[in-house]
Amino acid sequence: MKALLYFLFILPLHLLAQEQTNSEKFWKQLEAHCGNAYEGEIIEGGKLGDGFTGEKLVMHVRSCDTNDIKIPFFVGDNKSRTWVLHMNDEKIISLKHDHRHEDGSEEKLTQYGGTSANQGLANLQMFPADAHTAKILPAASTNIWWFTIDDTSLTYNLRRLGSDRLFTVRFDLTKTIETPDAPWGSED
Repeated sequence: MKALLYFLFILPLHLLAQEQTNSEKFWKQLEAHCGNAYEGEIIEGGKLGDGFTGEKLVMHVRSCDTNDIKIPFFVGDNKSRTWVLHMNDEKIISLKHDHRHEDGSEEKLTQYGGTSANQGLANLQMFPADAHTAKILPAASTNIWWFTIDDTSLTYNLRRLGSDRLFTVRFDLTKTIETPDAPWGSED
């Protein structure tokens, strides 16, 4: 009888202790940096005149909700870009690029990105361009964006299939920097 009671008590605990998916592990690693800002450097694809090279690159893991993480990406004084990551009920992550004018209104090309085809890896999430992206920005219909994360760095990457286009920024997660002002269009 004691063994039966023990089994009935332990079984529900075992069922509750479900293994986290890779996307949830990735999410938790990113959430650990919520509130922090980091400086980055271009390690692939930068060239003079691209609007990024020679500018101070800063990401700020500004807000972390249960299903949304918002990361403004500042390029010099330009505060128009925010990466918006969303995790759906199936634990699949999507990426959108929210672009704003200085007055807070949306730019014409905004909310582009994609959704991971699966739960990815704990240190890598990939986002192939979605139908909305192909419609508003046909040249980006073959884009794949991805993030990598480990104990020391986060990278943001863009590859345009069928071309030589590759862009990678690596952020040093070992050194926080002063928290920047809000991105353009922020409500707070």
